[in-house]
Amino acid sequence: MNELLNDSAVREAVIFVGQTLGPLFLDDPRHEEQVVPAIKAFAALDVDAAAEEWPFVDADDARGALALMKEGAQAGAQSDEVVWEYRRLFVGPAPKPAPPWGSVYTDRECVVFGGTCLELRQWMREVGIERLGDEKDPEDHIGLMLLLVAWIAEHRPEVLEDCLRLHVLPWSSHLLEELEDAAEQPLYKGVARLARMSLEGMQEAFGIEVAYPRFYR
Repeated sequence: MNELLNDSAVREAVIFVGQTLGPLFLDDPRHEEQVVPAIKAFAALDVDAAAEEWPFVDADDARGALALMKEGAQAGAQSDEVVWEYRRLFVGPAPKPAPPWGSVYTDRECVVFGGTCLELRQWMREVGIERLGDEKDPEDHIGLMLLLVAWIAEHRPEVLEDCLRLHVLPWSSHLLEELEDAAEQPLYKGVARLARMSLEGMQEAFGIEVAYPRFYR
């Protein structure tokens, strides 16, 4: 296990990133339990203070993403502006401009449940980790991956580096860049940017070398 992960503060930082950002990709903005309180919190955020404390990301870089999130969150979780942007990006029925599943980008046929997803599923079986979310959802959804990273940091830190190296970092930056470009509402543009920078910051902090695949979209 990477020596940094022996530090409980580092593990807590990974957990914080995954648990804070993951639900914003996964759940409708009107989700009362998690997303509504999160959007209210971002709407009232002290951007400068939060940027200084956000883990794995330079404060100046974090400040820009957090400012976007605050701007977008001020519309309110119940607003059509936020709800319809979430549904446009993550639900449909129209084709999604930046699908949230890794295999859509790494599979030659650009399909869900492609090789990236199946390899992740097999790895999780091998290390004894149960899937998160509904069984109908591909495991390589970026929101699920952020929550998985958080869960592993808390419960199975010895496999976190492998999870990041093999099953998250090879495609996450590409997907999140596409999502940031596609997002029109500042909340989701900022979320995509902050998630990308946070994962890249983990890669740098843990000294992870990644083999990047060919991307097909």
